[in-house]
Amino acid sequence: MPFKGDTVIAELIPQYLAELQSPEEMTRCGFSSALGALPNFLLRGHLQQVLTGLRTVTCTSPKDVSFAEARRDSLKAISRICQTVGVKAEGPADEVMCKENISEVYSALLGCMSDYTTDSRGDVGAWVREAAMTSLMDLTLLLAQREPVLIEAHICERVMCCIAQQASEKIDRFRAHAARIFLTLLHFDSPPIPHVPHRRELESLFPRSDAASVNWNAPSQAFPLITQLLGLPTYRYHVLLGLAVSVGGLTESTVRHSTQSLFEYMKGIQKDAQLLESFSETLLKVFEDNLLNDRVSISLLKMLDQLLANGCFDIFTSEEKLCGMVQFNGDVRKKVLLQLFLLLGHPFPVIRKTTASQVYEMVLTYSDLVDADVLDEVMSVLSDTAW
Repeated sequence: MPFKGDTVIAELIPQYLAELQSPEEMTRCGFSSALGALPNFLLRGHLQQVLTGLRTVTCTSPKDVSFAEARRDSLKAISRICQTVGVKAEGPADEVMCKENISEVYSALLGCMSDYTTDSRGDVGAWVREAAMTSLMDLTLLLAQREPVLIEAHICERVMCCIAQQASEKIDRFRAHAARIFLTLLHFDSPPIPHVPHRRELESLFPRSDAASVNWNAPSQAFPLITQLLGLPTYRYHVLLGLAVSVGGLTESTVRHSTQSLFEYMKGIQKDAQLLESFSETLLKVFEDNLLNDRVSISLLKMLDQLLANGCFDIFTSEEKLCGMVQFNGDVRKKVLLQLFLLLGHPFPVIRKTTASQVYEMVLTYSDLVDADVLDEVMSVLSDTAW
């Protein structure tokens, strides 16, 4: 009986894809791995169909949120398929990775970098994030070698920032894995990966000669280096997000070394008002974005408590000095009052509250500051407002 290859393939792949929606996690794992192992000739003409099916497995829903192993294996399958079919910028999209389908694959991989699923086994989302990091590296290196034009600037930025965040987090093994991938992408030169943000500064912070000597599993070695990324605007948000979880965590060595490293960085920017303000704005943005995310917000509050307790924001002590300078008439007084009014509108409530208290005392001390007919109203606003 003759072998009708096309007919068999046409029946085989839909059967495999259907099993990806199985209610059994191990079934999803098995068929994801099977699809990832298919040779090129079987994938040809069915690539889009297969990638779509595997991308579906990487998404979480209430009924399968605990299927972390299935998401992990699906990511690995996507990565293997990309290597199997190769890259050609102009396609066709049903046979090779190209400009038509590459963004969808990157979107799936990057989406899994925010998988923080936990169950009775712990942070099972870490398995997914680890597979996503490895897949991002493999795909990016493949594109850099074959079709670097497909690596767009915004995609490269997201990849590097997401991996930098993982390199700032609390689990030693996954932090080390992320750091190694970050350095691999940074130092790859066959040819260099295009659009890496702050490449020159990164190569100065992480010279190729020192990369192999750092034990990224050791918090004492990892965090002093990682915190230096806070000085690079593109990476600041993601590194601060990762550090918040480390500084506000529970593991003693991780908390100690991440906190010390953060304090050292803050100490170094105390005299740079612009950088300190930028750091504060980013910290506020991280908090605003994660108000309903207990994993981040609780750790972030712990970190903020540490920063305030250790005087990392010298601006907190400036209100008293400004209020004392109001005794000088003319331009000095005008400038002092302007700064105090700006502090009353500061993003941090503690600064607004402290400023209002100091201004209240200042108005009592220097009665000529406010016209008598509005004095009661001014005092009422300063004392009664929920700053």
